[in-house]
Amino acid sequence: MTETYDVAVIGLGALGSATAHQLAARGLSVVGLEQFPLGHDRGASHDTSRILRHSYHTPAYVRLTQEAYDDWAALEQAAGESFVTVVGGLDIFPPDPAIGLADYTDSLTAVGIDHELLSVEQVAERWPQFSLPEGTTSLFQARGAIVPAARGTAAMQRLAVGHGAVLHDSSPVTAVRDLGSSVEVTAGGTTYSCSGLVVCADAWTNHVLAGIGVSIPLTTTLEQVTYFGPADPARFGPGALPLWIWMDEPSFYGFPCYGESTVKAAQDCGGAAVDPDRRSFDPDGGMQDLLAQHMRTMLPGSGEVVRSKRCLYTLTPDRDFVLAPVPGHPRIQVGLGAAHGFKFAPTFGRILADLAIDGATSSDIGAFGFDRPGLTDPDFEPTWMV
Repeated sequence: MTETYDVAVIGLGALGSATAHQLAARGLSVVGLEQFPLGHDRGASHDTSRILRHSYHTPAYVRLTQEAYDDWAALEQAAGESFVTVVGGLDIFPPDPAIGLADYTDSLTAVGIDHELLSVEQVAERWPQFSLPEGTTSLFQARGAIVPAARGTAAMQRLAVGHGAVLHDSSPVTAVRDLGSSVEVTAGGTTYSCSGLVVCADAWTNHVLAGIGVSIPLTTTLEQVTYFGPADPARFGPGALPLWIWMDEPSFYGFPCYGESTVKAAQDCGGAAVDPDRRSFDPDGGMQDLLAQHMRTMLPGSGEVVRSKRCLYTLTPDRDFVLAPVPGHPRIQVGLGAAHGFKFAPTFGRILADLAIDGATSSDIGAFGFDRPGLTDPDFEPTWMV
């Protein structure tokens, strides 16, 4: 059986759901294909919260965050829901950090984003919950915010369906064929003939692209977030505590209480490389202990461990996005967030829709193509600390 659509979207996590919404809202016929049930916890778009922030290591990323805030606002208007909770963001650079402070301050300054550099004493005056080592410098950006992961993704799926998109879950893709004048995708026993294809399959991207003989150098790691139970949740709530990132190796990040009386925190890029189809869902005690020790030292009072949950990171060697047509296959676009893309989810959707329809976008995505050293040089040394 063959069905015909303007565009197929493979993968209905945050990026794929945003793309399906944008395409359908512009009047195209869209089929979305997801190998697992919608809202599943096998990838990277589940659970409660993600960070939205301006602070980044290049001016191009900072400018893209400006678009992300605008795109989240547009999504809020379209959905009739509130998604962005502004709490302020603190990037904490201990003495001699593994991540360079100047990259962040220079990039924010170049784009004209207001920010403050705070001493240990200034942080303690504003947020006495923190206990930071002498010589630490913290970068504060007042617009740092939390956006909901599972709820935001579900809203984009509802909007896509509301505009006429057909979303099929539990439909793993078994074949992709580029016929030149069209693209054929087979999933769940049905073949879909489309003018264009957008691949947002994250850890399964290369599985999908294998049908056209393309592979991206990707590493999938099994990560873990942990929730802590403070004795006094009010001291750790939005308005009382900002979100924060520990800018060193190992790197950690965390949130104020959001949606429940727990503090969420995790290590960035701390997990082992895994096969996404053979990964564990069981908490890792060693990762949990390492994080808990950091929390006891940096954020005393955040409490004991309540629970831990696993998720996947899908990393490019340079940890930059892939947001571009596949070389030699202009009808096929790839969107991959390199384990920091959720904050840009509505922006990915808008850009990928632009590329699928017009072959171009007004956003600056020049750094996210297939022709950069991080994807083409086999000797490129992986750099995941950003």
